Amino acid sequence: MPERDEPTGALVRPYAVTRGRTRPKLEIALEALVETTQRGRSGMGRGQGGSEHQYIAAMCDNGRVQSLAEIAARMQLPLGVARVIVADMASDGLVAVYEPTSLEDETDAVGTDLLERVLSGLRRL
Repeated sequence: MPERDEPTGALVRPYAVTRGRTRPKLEIALEALVETTQRGRSGMGRGQGGSEHQYIAAMCDNGRVQSLAEIAARMQLPLGVARVIVADMASDGLVAVYEPTSLEDETDAVGTDLLERVLSGLRRL
C-alpha cells in the first residue's frame, strides 16, 4: 500500500478522526500559530499519536510554525476537526499554540493612532 502524504481526507470521515467530538478542549483562534514542542518531537518519533498527530507534528516542526487555518487546509479537514486535533495535542503538550494578541491588549498609543490613520485613509478611498 503506498504511503500517503496526507493522513485524512476523503477516506476517513472527520467525526471518526475526533471520535465524534465537535468541541475542542481549548479555544484556538483561526490565525493562532502552532509549533511542535520538544515533547511532541520525541513522542512522535516513537510513533505515539495517530497519523493526524504525526502529520501535524512534522508540519509544525523545525521552526515551521503554521496557523490553524493552514493546518486544516493542508490536511483537507474542516476547520472544526483540525481545531479539535490541535487542541488535543496542545493539552498533551505536543504542540505550543501562540494566540494572536488583540488590539484591546495593546497599550501603545502610537500603534493605535497609526491604525486609526490607516483606517481613515481606507475609508477615503
